[in-house]
Amino acid sequence: MISLALSFQLRDAGLRWEPESGDRFVVNQPHLLDTPFVLSEMTVEVRTIPTGRIIAFNGTTEWALDSVELHRALWLPGEARLRELLGDSFQRLERTVGADGGPAGYRVAFTVRAEERFVEDPDPAECYGEALLVLLREGVAPFAARHPGGNQTEAALDWPVGAPPDEWPGGRSV
Repeated sequence: MISLALSFQLRDAGLRWEPESGDRFVVNQPHLLDTPFVLSEMTVEVRTIPTGRIIAFNGTTEWALDSVELHRALWLPGEARLRELLGDSFQRLERTVGADGGPAGYRVAFTVRAEERFVEDPDPAECYGEALLVLLREGVAPFAARHPGGNQTEAALDWPVGAPPDEWPGGRSV
């Protein structure tokens, strides 16, 4: 699972989320950002209602949540989904070596307009996410990753798109 900061960047760059069972997400409200949920056919599922798509919470007694509109959820894509979204641009994942000769992290090799590029991070999921962010920002992400017309949530948010959590109503640091 990637960081909240990278998830916000991917969303703001236009990453499209087609929810699947097993996907992790948080509700885009300051008091719920530290509580990841997992989509599951039994307890948390996506439903289509006349006003749009919602994420329904079935039988969750500890939360006062029945449902949340899909555009109010922030997807926390995992390593496998991110690698899949990189499509043919993904070349390889490599371990990097630290100054002491031990493992330091990971590097993803990917192509942008036939040019090989690299991103490095201690976490492989972050590497995949950072590579996808490059593709989205340069307008060359595979179609499956892009939301038609750019940002899918901009009009529906309660706070400025791209604003850090401490600028949201009520303020919040992540």
